[in-house]
Amino acid sequence: MSNPSPPAAAFDALVTGAGSPTGIGFAIACELAARGQRVALASTTARIHDRARELADRGATVGAFVGDLTRLSTAEELRAAIGPVPVLINNAGMGSTGAPAVQKLFVDYDEADWDRMISVTLKTAFTTTRAFLPDMIAAGYGRIVNVASVTGPYVSNPGETAYSAAKAGMVGLTRSLALEVARHGITVNAVAPGWIATAASTPAELVAAAHTPPGRAGTPEEVAHAVLFLASRQASYINGETLVIDGGNILQESKGADRDGH
Repeated sequence: MSNPSPPAAAFDALVTGAGSPTGIGFAIACELAARGQRVALASTTARIHDRARELADRGATVGAFVGDLTRLSTAEELRAAIGPVPVLINNAGMGSTGAPAVQKLFVDYDEADWDRMISVTLKTAFTTTRAFLPDMIAAGYGRIVNVASVTGPYVSNPGETAYSAAKAGMVGLTRSLALEVARHGITVNAVAPGWIATAASTPAELVAAAHTPPGRAGTPEEVAHAVLFLASRQASYINGETLVIDGGNILQESKGADRDGH
């Protein structure tokens, strides 16, 4: 059957890593809720309950879950708590308020640094997908969208080796899993944001964003709109793809030059 409809479930979508009020995860949740979707949110800290209250105040049906999704057992507890979902947005990653991202040269990494960065970004995508994918297969429908990055699959920065490896791994996961589940009515895609303005953006990152072709950083909402399309029923023949959302920045060879090329 082509372009099937999502099955009935308590929640229409799960968004991980949605605790920050200015982050991509919460922007995705807001856009889903604005379209009448029932949204489950997950984060490592209790601030996720603040995000849930914000959405509930807007009339949304929302649930919130606090847990460490680097453990498969926690992801399975989340599945038991909220039931199956037809749409999974794997946004958790990089770092959290309790465990900031590691940024150091590769020769200064210790094993714990590497393991933590791979776990919070790549392993969380594995555990959550592993917990919710069997329901999608049984239902014959599913949409999985992984929030990767241009950093890793396309470009990188000094001091971001583990982050780059993890985000590139998310793209590899996207492609391989897309082949495995397509016959079950499930699509698996990724988005790769570039410079996006959030509360976590550093001054240096905002300066870099000013040198993109549009001359500005992107917004979490601009990423969210792309995610929602890939998560929609209408995107039924897009599978295993990674959509770059960076204003065309990776097209430029001389990123520090004047935008007119002078």
